[in-house]
Amino acid sequence: MNRSPLLSGLTYSAGVALIGTLLASLLMLGTGLSENSWLAVTLFIHGLALLVGGIITGKRCESRGWYHGGLLGLAYTLVVWLIGFLAYDSSFTRELMMIAGLALAAGAFGGMIGVNVKK
Repeated sequence: MNRSPLLSGLTYSAGVALIGTLLASLLMLGTGLSENSWLAVTLFIHGLALLVGGIITGKRCESRGWYHGGLLGLAYTLVVWLIGFLAYDSSFTRELMMIAGLALAAGAFGGMIGVNVKK
């Protein structure tokens, strides 16, 4: 099956985010980490997920990796916001804006890496 680069990157990003969230939850359950550190952990997981997704997107698009990775970051942010809105009736928050900025940067950087790894 020949999927679009954006859909492939979004799928990999979601997978990495899911695995990272499960590992972080188990870590917090098994240790005495407070929930105050959750924002930093969340930002790390989203950043890592978008870096991986950006690399996949960049490899598949073969050009303009920063552009396609940035689009991946926007799409990922939209999906995160949509899930939060539908499940928790949340609106745009400061944390979501932080995730959006991180998503654009990590996705674009991953896209640039992915385009250059291909060659």
